[in-house]
Amino acid sequence: MRSPRLLDRRRTALVLIDVQERYRSVLHGWERVSAACDLLLQGTELLGVPTLVTEQYPRGLGHTAEELSRRFNRGIRLIEKQSMSCFGAPEFVEALASLGTKQVLVAGIETHACVNQTVHDLLEAGYQVHLAADATSSRLPGDVAPAWAKMQAAGMLPTTSEQALLELVETADAPEFRSLQALLKNAKR
Repeated sequence: MRSPRLLDRRRTALVLIDVQERYRSVLHGWERVSAACDLLLQGTELLGVPTLVTEQYPRGLGHTAEELSRRFNRGIRLIEKQSMSCFGAPEFVEALASLGTKQVLVAGIETHACVNQTVHDLLEAGYQVHLAADATSSRLPGDVAPAWAKMQAAGMLPTTSEQALLELVETADAPEFRSLQALLKNAKR
């Protein structure tokens, strides 16, 4: 029997929060974060995991970075929002509920703002939340650790992009395993 604390692709959705163009020059570790988010987008597509993407005030912050938005070819749901928490957008709440998943794999920015508030609201709504450490950051490095401590204290489960994808594939017998293995091997990190 598998632990219920491990990601299960039949019960998981990926939520990619606000990885937008205006953050490119100000986010601490942009290249690492965008590469990890790209890996998650490719891996979850391969494994058939549904994805929701948010954009915070795109008129001011721009749209999702091009290196990620080019992956939006499989019916990814894109949701604009004004609130820090994704739960402030009724369209997000409805879209997530319609997926019928109970686990949420979270990636995006900023760790101490939109990610932190969304994680807390997801937990409050009864979701099991996994946050990919390599796929999130803030403008100021000092804002990250307190946010992580607060989210973990609330029940968030830390992970990485590779760890999450390996949990989702579960076994080397899975038909997607070799493709996922090649994706992991060739990922920019």
